Amino acid sequence: MTYHTARRRALGLVSSLALFGALAAGAHSQAAPHPGASNTFSTTHFWNDLQLDFLPGDTWERLRDNLQWQDRTHDARVQHWIEHYRANPSNVIEIIERARPWMAWINEKVETRGLPGEIALIPFVESSFDPTARSHRGAAGLWQFMPGTGDALGLSRRNGYDGRLDVVASTEAALDYIELQAEQWYEGDLELSLAAYNAGAGTVNRARHAAGARGEPTDYWHLQLPNETMNYLPKLNAIAAIIADPDAHGIDLPEIDDAPAFAKITVETPINLGQLATMSGVDQAELSALNPGLTNGSAHPATAKVVLVPIEHEENVLAHLTAPASPNPGTGAEQHVVARGDSLSAIAALHGSSVEEIRQHNGLNGDVIHEGQRLDIPRRSLAAR
Repeated sequence: MTYHTARRRALGLVSSLALFGALAAGAHSQAAPHPGASNTFSTTHFWNDLQLDFLPGDTWERLRDNLQWQDRTHDARVQHWIEHYRANPSNVIEIIERARPWMAWINEKVETRGLPGEIALIPFVESSFDPTARSHRGAAGLWQFMPGTGDALGLSRRNGYDGRLDVVASTEAALDYIELQAEQWYEGDLELSLAAYNAGAGTVNRARHAAGARGEPTDYWHLQLPNETMNYLPKLNAIAAIIADPDAHGIDLPEIDDAPAFAKITVETPINLGQLATMSGVDQAELSALNPGLTNGSAHPATAKVVLVPIEHEENVLAHLTAPASPNPGTGAEQHVVARGDSLSAIAALHGSSVEEIRQHNGLNGDVIHEGQRLDIPRRSLAAR
C-alpha cells in the first residue's frame, strides 16, 4: 500500500541522493533511556492511587481504531518487549504522561494521512516522548532527527531556533519522511521504511540484498539488521499491543483527552516568550515546554512559523498580541493590561518606567493591582531613558 500527501509530493523534489547521504552520515538513535532503565515512581503506591476510566473522546480509543499491525503480537521479539514493559509499568506511565500535550495532535496527523496508528507511538521508542531529548550521536527532538536529515527535510537550525525540537514541524517532517522512504525504496512497505528511519536506508537496502542473494524473504521480520533496528518494530508493536488492551496486560493507562492541548499562534512579528507570559498571564515554564524549538526563548517569523500556547489561553494570548501598543489619547501614555502574576515593579521594568511614575499616573495609593486592570504607562523621552 502506498500513501500520498501533498507535502510528500513536494518532498519528492528533494534529491534522493541528498537524503540517502544524510542518512549514511549518521543513523537515528534512541536518545532517552529505554523504559525500565529507572523506577521514578513507587509502583505499588502509584497503582493504588491511579484508577482512571476511559471516557468517550479518550485519545487511546481513537488510536485503537487505527492500529493495523496487531497480527505481530505473537512474534517472539514482540512478546519479549511486552513482558519488559509489563514488568516496568511506572516507566510506561511516566512516558505516557510526558506525551500528554502531544498525543492527541499526533494521533490526528497520523490518522489524516491514513497511516497505521502505531506510527503515532514512534516517539515512545525514539525519545520517550521527550521533545528536548538528544542522543550521543547528535540526534535530537521527539522524532530524533540527525542534523543532516533534519536539514534535508527543512528543519532549520539557526537564530535561536532548532526545527528538530519543534514538535509541530518535526512531526510533519517525520511523517513526510516515513511516507517518502516507503514509496521511494520499499514499494509502500512502511515497516521497511521504519527500519530505514532507525538504521538508514543504506543499511536496510544492503540487508535486503544479502537476504535476497541467500534466497530468503526480504521483509523486515526476516532481515539481519543491527540489534537496535532488530528491536525497533518489536518495541513499537509491543507498546501498541498494551495500549490496544491494557487490562489484559495489567496496565491502567491515564486518560488523555482526544483534543489538542495547544493552539498554534502564527508568528508574524517577533515574539518573546517571557514578555508573552507577562502580558497574557500564561505560565512561562508552560510556554517554554510547549516551544522547545525556541532555544533562546524568542520566535522570529524568519525561522519559526508558529508559537504554541495552552488551548485554554488562546483567545487571551491573541487579544494581547493584536492589541495596539498606541498611546492612550489625552494622556501621552501607553497602556498595559495587567496579567495574572504582574507586579508594578515588573510592569515598570518591562516598559522602562518606574513604580512611582506608574503610581502617580494612575492615581494609585499603593502597589495593589488586579488582573485585567488597564494602567497608563507614561512615555519618557529618550534622554530620560
